[in-house]
Amino acid sequence: MADDINGWNSNRSTLFTNVRVLDATGENPFTGEVLVQGNRIKSVNRGTSRFSAPMTSGGATVIDGMGATLMPGMIDAHLHLSWNNAPGIDPIQMMELEEHMLVTMEMAKLVIDAGFTAGRGAAAAKPRLDVVAKRFINEGRFPGPRYLAAGPEITTVGGLGDAAPSHIPHEGLNLGLVVSGPEEVRRTVRQLIKYGVDSIKLNLSGESITGMGAEETPMSEEEVAMAAQEARCRNKVLSAHARSSGSIKQCIRHGIRNIYHASFCDEEGLDMLEAAKEHHMVAPGIAWLINTARHAEEWGIKPGSPLSMEYERELAMCIDAMKKMHRRGIRICIGGDYGFAWTPQGTNAKDIQTFVEMLGFSPMEAIQAATKYGGHMMLMEDELGLIKEGYLADILLIDGDPLADVRILQDQKRIMAIMKDGKFHKAPKVNEARRRLTA
Repeated sequence: MADDINGWNSNRSTLFTNVRVLDATGENPFTGEVLVQGNRIKSVNRGTSRFSAPMTSGGATVIDGMGATLMPGMIDAHLHLSWNNAPGIDPIQMMELEEHMLVTMEMAKLVIDAGFTAGRGAAAAKPRLDVVAKRFINEGRFPGPRYLAAGPEITTVGGLGDAAPSHIPHEGLNLGLVVSGPEEVRRTVRQLIKYGVDSIKLNLSGESITGMGAEETPMSEEEVAMAAQEARCRNKVLSAHARSSGSIKQCIRHGIRNIYHASFCDEEGLDMLEAAKEHHMVAPGIAWLINTARHAEEWGIKPGSPLSMEYERELAMCIDAMKKMHRRGIRICIGGDYGFAWTPQGTNAKDIQTFVEMLGFSPMEAIQAATKYGGHMMLMEDELGLIKEGYLADILLIDGDPLADVRILQDQKRIMAIMKDGKFHKAPKVNEARRRLTA
């Protein structure tokens, strides 16, 4: 193999030929060609009519995939770019702002290097980290995924994200924005919108590692209703940390579209969610449960300890709930709450394997949870997440068949090329079977 081709990103068009197209629609893959012009997929042809006039008029860089799989870029529906692979919450929230901004951009590169060309921000550690990261990525100043920016989580006094000790009531010590009452919610939502976030996130339940039970539901109906009202009038999407059964029902009652976790969803909640499934999406963050329960001993959470057993219990509840949701046709996306030492950024594709092995998804369904339905989570279902004419050219070229073994998507050496918005973040290698056509 020779060196990477230089200058492809400035070319007007790229033709992938002799590839196995996994378009993520659910149909079986097929051998074909895909032409990219600008930042869009211009055409998708079955068969390999290489160098035919319609496919190459005007000149194109031709990439002979030699049977490799061409598929949409992966999408993380629950992404925290400002979570810095730290061994706990304190190192994240106490990091100086200037350092934190740089670390956020390092995390963005780790994510796109792993084949994730898009992601929805689930919460930022500080008010404008996500907003600035998104802008710098969009301007091409730093590499990173297509991104929707979040602000810090909105939480109640004493709720998840209120980490300040009682004798030092200082906002700077908190990972969340602490509110009490509807008017404080109103002001906080408006402030986040002023910062430029794409979505508003509420912490509607607890989290065992913080000492607040995952089945607790601390935010009042009036507070949730105010957040929904303010976000809706500014066309902002609402998301929620919602593990408890009560918090899941709050999401449905108040139209909170993106439900994160949903581990303790009971039968009533499942019925409500199924009835409104066109209006909601779920991202369980299951990697956090697995790794906190079983793989965090190095960082002080020993398997068999009371805390790990809390997470084992929640994991069992989550698996049961997700299987039931899947059978009911509720859209479930990958996104494992990556960004801690035991859930490091860049390992995000492990979720696809977990969906197959633990949740009963077929390999195709798990890949769709990482592509097609990720496009839905990004509010771009008509232009993102599929290999389809007119869609944005966020594309991976994979050495092997992910349907035969989804684990290969975790191996960056098997990701031969990463294209985002029609430009190569990672260009494929050149060999004698690939050449440039000129007009």
